Amino acid sequence: MRILLFCCKGFEMMEFAPFYDVAGWAKSEYGFDVELDTCGFESNVPSAFWSTEIKVDKLISEINVDDYDALAIPGGDHLYGFFSEAYDERFLELIRKFNDSGKVIASVCVAALPIGKSGVLAGRKATTYHLANAYRQKELAGFGVNVINEPVVIDDNVITSYCPQTAPSVAYELMYKLMDADKVNIVKEGMGFC
Repeated sequence: MRILLFCCKGFEMMEFAPFYDVAGWAKSEYGFDVELDTCGFESNVPSAFWSTEIKVDKLISEINVDDYDALAIPGGDHLYGFFSEAYDERFLELIRKFNDSGKVIASVCVAALPIGKSGVLAGRKATTYHLANAYRQKELAGFGVNVINEPVVIDDNVITSYCPQTAPSVAYELMYKLMDADKVNIVKEGMGFC
């Protein structure tokens, strides 16, 4: 299985790391068939806070959806330009292509918003950042989404969650969609999540 981990400018490390580490443990510690490519609009993608950036494996222009089984999207901070890339039509189209192919799309926190803006969540259940008077959930509802105020919401192939704290849960839910539950439980136990 192969996962595309897409990082928009201003992504949050706490929301990125669980996808990266859970897949890494599955492959390196237990020899499970997991590959992960990081991706962005530019070769180096700055995160929110502290000027940390990552060098991605692939650019968005290089992606063929057929090469992947899932799309993982960490959320980010609007003060660091997250939505300037998250709402870019090229990214929205990538989300649509993953959905049209029936592939898993997993997001943390405000990463549900570009999924909503793409139209993929219209008439479906999802969640996003729930604090600060739920203003991000109201924004998500504006895309025709049935917003559920729960930590993690799964609607068929799309996984959404409502704050950074949920990132490990989303990473594991993504793995449950892609591999045998017994294998995922081995990884969870090895990482101390059981």
